[in-house]
Amino acid sequence: MDLESPLKDKVVLLVDDEPDILETVAEQLGMCLIHKATNHERARQYLQSYTYDIVVLDIMGVNGFDLLKISVAKGFPTVMLTAHALSPETLKKSIELGAIFLVPKDKVTQLKAILEEIIATGGQSLWKRLFSKFGEFFDHHFGPDWKEKDQFLKQFIEELKSDE
Repeated sequence: MDLESPLKDKVVLLVDDEPDILETVAEQLGMCLIHKATNHERARQYLQSYTYDIVVLDIMGVNGFDLLKISVAKGFPTVMLTAHALSPETLKKSIELGAIFLVPKDKVTQLKAILEEIIATGGQSLWKRLFSKFGEFFDHHFGPDWKEKDQFLKQFIEELKSDE
């Protein structure tokens, strides 16, 4: 089955300060060449030394937004992964800094399918898919009116809907 995956032989950087998360994700992505980093400095070194098909960054514990800036500047499709920092503010900052998707750690089991879609679409942003796939999750987690509280997010989501 992995032979059919668009992720086969792709080079992926996984950054998270929780080794168990790195192992869980690495198991899902066994068909990839994976570099793992558990801290900001190591991740920065990897980003500056290698080319990646996809980068997956935790937000907290590794200064993920700083790493996101580096990754985006290098042209790497970058997905944010977070649990404790999951909020409308981190969602907004991820969008503004150029991440192409954000995966709540509660949904980490869906990461392989998401990364396959990213590769299949040539690294294009999947924000529209995020809001259709995880919209109810965000509404439950943030409250039903979370989109209305931030003009940037409200406008961004409205623009995604108008593109349909």
